[in-house]
Amino acid sequence: MDRRAQVGRRGEDAAAAAYEARGFRVIARNWRCPLGEVDLVVERRGLLVFCEVKARSGTAFGGGFEAVTTAKRRKLRALAEAFLATRDPPPASVRFDVASVHAGPRGPSVQLFEDAFGA
Repeated sequence: MDRRAQVGRRGEDAAAAAYEARGFRVIARNWRCPLGEVDLVVERRGLLVFCEVKARSGTAFGGGFEAVTTAKRRKLRALAEAFLATRDPPPASVRFDVASVHAGPRGPSVQLFEDAFGA
């Protein structure tokens, strides 16, 4: 696994742990379909959250949140629709989050942007 993939994997681990600490249950990690991949799907009390995780080891390219473009948002919505088509019954509500993870020397720090771009 190359360095970039390692940073990404650690970022997803840290984001999953941050959600679990907030009482969420991880439903899926790296869920794939022909449209692409969702990094994390978590659930708590009828709320289903689709999370795009962006991990960075430095600040040269800005924060992870800034890397979620309009095209990526559209794609995540399409992926969420595909995921929801596999669920019965549907969740009470859905939210889209972005987890911006900085992989620093003392371990990762996670900033969750809840409802980052609406449902």
